[in-house]
Amino acid sequence: MPLLWSHIYRRLSVQRLRTLQQKKEAQAKASRREIATLIERGKIETARIKVETLINEDVHVELLELLELYCELLLARFGLLDQNNREPDPGIAEGVCNVIHAAPRTELKELHILRDIFMHKYGRDFSLAVMENRNGCVSPRVVNKLIIGTPAPALVDGYLKEIAKAYGVPWADPAEQSNDNSEEPEKQKVTAPADQPPLKPSDKSNEEKDKVLQTSSAMPEPSRSSSDVKGSSPPPVEDEFELLSKRFAALKKR
Repeated sequence: MPLLWSHIYRRLSVQRLRTLQQKKEAQAKASRREIATLIERGKIETARIKVETLINEDVHVELLELLELYCELLLARFGLLDQNNREPDPGIAEGVCNVIHAAPRTELKELHILRDIFMHKYGRDFSLAVMENRNGCVSPRVVNKLIIGTPAPALVDGYLKEIAKAYGVPWADPAEQSNDNSEEPEKQKVTAPADQPPLKPSDKSNEEKDKVLQTSSAMPEPSRSSSDVKGSSPPPVEDEFELLSKRFAALKKR
């Protein structure tokens, strides 16, 4: 085996990748404990910032796991690397492309050296195409792990909830609180004017009486007939017995 590929074999240290992952996982555990303490003290905004950093670190660990798998693939198919071709064999092309593309975003020197060896072997044009990810030669999973951005608020809340649950710290989910507030309508409170003291029960009853009197006085009076207008009182009505006696007396005179 040529000296160059012997050097590559030594640099394909999967164990170094695993050690780095374990180191970062230990740091993440300490960060989660610190975030739980911040939640318990009520420093939610500081905890959210810490969680954003923790999420990015978790994504980086996932990237290291993927690169570890590709290095294991290259080790298993190491004989294909010894071929004198200007492009890698299809059996190792995916591993080679992902290492060239993603190695600069890691702190592992072994991957940096391995990347330089691959770029020297396969040439400038091939290496440039891989770095620009032409024709989608790099795995989408690796590309997604390389994207730098602020985590979504829902993801941050999810991390906070899980950390609080793991360490037994009370946590109120803002999304659940907003849903509860939207379901229950706000009660409208009727307040008295600032310059008027609140009414007592007796005052309220007197006020209701005044309203009734005002309403009755405002009602229109019933219309009167013309006879009622001319005379203040109706004419007296004669008794029926007197009317009959008068008629009998008139009949006797005939």
